Amino acid sequence: MTAVTGAKVLERFPAGSPRGSWPAEECAARYRAEGEPATVVMDLESDAFLVLVPSSEDD
Repeated sequence: MTAVTGAKVLERFPAGSPRGSWPAEECAARYRAEGEPATVVMDLESDAFLVLVPSSEDD
């Protein structure tokens, strides 16, 4: 997993997917159902949707 501006990347999904951001949003919803504060952002540099959670200070 990679840290991005104070957040931890849990999953990456290609932006060119025929379903767009849906797979990332569905993944984030699963993490939220498990109690993780997951969110989806678009990384323009890598052309991917990222599922992120805030990075804890002990990481």
